[in-house]
Amino acid sequence: MDILHTYFHELRETMIALAPSLLLGLLIAGMVHVFLPRGLIRKRLSASNAASAIRATLIGVPMPLCSCGVVPTAMGLKKEGASSGATTSFLISTPQTGVDSILVSATFLGWPFALFKVVAAFVTGLLGGMLVNHFDSTSKTEPQKIETDACSPGSEKETTQYPEEGRQKGRLMAIVEYALFDLLAVIDVWIVFGVLLAALIAVLAPPDFLATFPWTAGLGGMLLVLAISLPLYVCTTGSVPIAAAFIAAGMPTGTALVFLMAGPATNVVTIGAVYRVLGPRVLFIYLAIVIAMSIGFGFGFDFLLGDVSAIQSTDHSHGFVEIGLAWLLVGLLAFTIGRRLVSRVAKNTRLPQADLTLHVSGMSCGHCAKSVEDVLEAVNGVDQATAQLSSGLVHIRGKTLNVRYLTEVVEKLGYSVDDAPSRPS
Repeated sequence: MDILHTYFHELRETMIALAPSLLLGLLIAGMVHVFLPRGLIRKRLSASNAASAIRATLIGVPMPLCSCGVVPTAMGLKKEGASSGATTSFLISTPQTGVDSILVSATFLGWPFALFKVVAAFVTGLLGGMLVNHFDSTSKTEPQKIETDACSPGSEKETTQYPEEGRQKGRLMAIVEYALFDLLAVIDVWIVFGVLLAALIAVLAPPDFLATFPWTAGLGGMLLVLAISLPLYVCTTGSVPIAAAFIAAGMPTGTALVFLMAGPATNVVTIGAVYRVLGPRVLFIYLAIVIAMSIGFGFGFDFLLGDVSAIQSTDHSHGFVEIGLAWLLVGLLAFTIGRRLVSRVAKNTRLPQADLTLHVSGMSCGHCAKSVEDVLEAVNGVDQATAQLSSGLVHIRGKTLNVRYLTEVVEKLGYSVDDAPSRPS
């Protein structure tokens, strides 16, 4: 009974600490999305030089995209004419941090750690892009005149949507809708998982518990963390409470930094997308720079800031505002998760009669499925596209459907399509 009481106490403290910074970060991210000129990104990333890599990294660091959501966005940039170097810089830097993640990191791990992580993401993304520009002879590409991904910055659909939406509903509504449905709805499950796991770690692993195990320190601990985090989908914001709990239990802060850098920057979907769209040489550079720089910055943090406490105390009295924000976050999480479940059940019970069905591999979250649906529905002749995340099947309705072209459109997002699409008999 005492363990259960302690667990719910830790759960409460973690949620109260998380809510203000996460909600503020989502609000700022929505403002950036609404007020940022839509054509700014694609116009400045086409050159295969250091300047384009710097711009891509500067754009990517504050952008709140998860490691899965960044794939269609980056592939859209590539399709619009961004160089491979700029695309790589964006892919590496964006999922490691964001305005929401920065504020959450500062809350749980302190501003020195949060700012160090921002610098690490910037340097890693910049070096990755510059190396790709130097070693990859195909890094410069011409813009392709095909329909763009609706999630891609600068796409035509997005370009016309938000200015009009801002006039009709007001910019505040556009900010709230983007923060709630395009950001929180993508990471909500990871936020819940991170909070639940962080509270469990705090209960099962008392302070300095992991310090008694030598394998958690030094290069061995970092390599173990890399082996676990590289292939997995890791949400940078949702994993911060987990990292904080591990540090409190005795894990070296540098090792936790490796987890927070390499985990969000890579996963199986991202690796496959980079290989298919940018090629094996870029993939090698991409993985090498993420691994080397995460370990390097892990050692660097322990050397430079090892004496600085990376744990912020969350166990203190809270005011009505903090508690109210925590309940607001709980309500929003319940709303976005429940809304998605209801939509999924309704969609599965009322599947459209498909004129063509594609089997798409690599969709691992609702953002992925929505990206595939949007890019297919932007193709002339497609009336409706419905993606089933569990099975990977995408049901398409329309006239004069070109299977090869539809396959190419999906693969340009970084996903793979089965060679044998099915048609109704």
